[in-house]
Amino acid sequence: MYIRRIATALPKNGFSTDELLKSFPCSLPEGVRQNVLNLGVMKRYLVNQTDSSFGDEMILSEHAVVDLCCDACFKALEKEALSINDIDYFVATYDANPFLSPGLSQILFPKLGLKPYVKHVNAQGVASTAFPKALDIAENYLAAHPESKALLCISGVSSTWFQNQVHGIRKVMDIKEINQIRNEAQKRFELRKWVAVMEYFLFGDGVAAAVVSRSKGDLSVEKNVEVTNLEVNDYLAGYSRLAAVEEPFRFGFYSHLDKDIPKLGGKYTSLALDNLLEADAQKTMRTAKKWAVHTGSEKILNMLAERHEIGPDRFEESHCVLRECGNLAGASLPFILEKILLGDSLSTGDTILMVGYGWGFSAAACLLKKT
Repeated sequence: MYIRRIATALPKNGFSTDELLKSFPCSLPEGVRQNVLNLGVMKRYLVNQTDSSFGDEMILSEHAVVDLCCDACFKALEKEALSINDIDYFVATYDANPFLSPGLSQILFPKLGLKPYVKHVNAQGVASTAFPKALDIAENYLAAHPESKALLCISGVSSTWFQNQVHGIRKVMDIKEINQIRNEAQKRFELRKWVAVMEYFLFGDGVAAAVVSRSKGDLSVEKNVEVTNLEVNDYLAGYSRLAAVEEPFRFGFYSHLDKDIPKLGGKYTSLALDNLLEADAQKTMRTAKKWAVHTGSEKILNMLAERHEIGPDRFEESHCVLRECGNLAGASLPFILEKILLGDSLSTGDTILMVGYGWGFSAAACLLKKT
């Protein structure tokens, strides 16, 4: 299977980390501010999903997500000189969507102009491994329909989750201060606020789209593997979940990023790469022209670079996307691939190793070759 074209779309609203620090609901201690700066994010683009309000209940709009998805999809089709009528299969991946049901793909059908009988798949909650998962789903379809073309839409729009978590926060404690709290319930609550702050300053919004088929394109997908939940509770290292509230028609939102995520990310990506490359692992990792690695944070990127001996010239696009756009969840990998392709540093036969990891807990690894 080939990735024929990749295109990306960002919201119009861009904010520097310095601007967001100044507008945050409360003043942050110096230690927390330094934690924010250590994430490696200088700027992000954010959508505003608030459509209307009824009393103190905000009704979230799907329009910003849908418009951004359409923008990316139409760009990918235009680059490949295709129309929406050329698409036989559609895959939409996402984490956040104002509608729990129907899924994003159904909402996009009329907006994109897809024929109502085109086969489609929704993949929600796959997070950072969403693009490899979408490639896997498309490849299964194209194996049975070799003349078809598939359109993949990878939504990384999740800022509403993290913006709403910090509403009304009046005080955030430094980690050292939190660790000194003896009351476990209070300690968990203060740690939850600290995590919410990190998420608020880490995650940005963006959507990527790709046209894939069995006919030759920019990149060939040589092999694609995934590993998930090695231990029964690994999924609790990073998640978002609903919480019950003792009021009619109300639910809360709870998200968590564990301190063990960097360690798990290293463990899972190593296993995924070993499974992907088998006996050729060391040679292929050493000779790969570029690496596209999910933009977890500056710390995680540096840890993986050291672990796999990845030089900065083979890794720069991942740092660039993190710095300019933040963590784009599932959309980060196609954003990085687009930068690699636009950089014009690849020659025919050059290989790219693509690695995603995170919530799930999962890791995916994919071997790509320039055609």
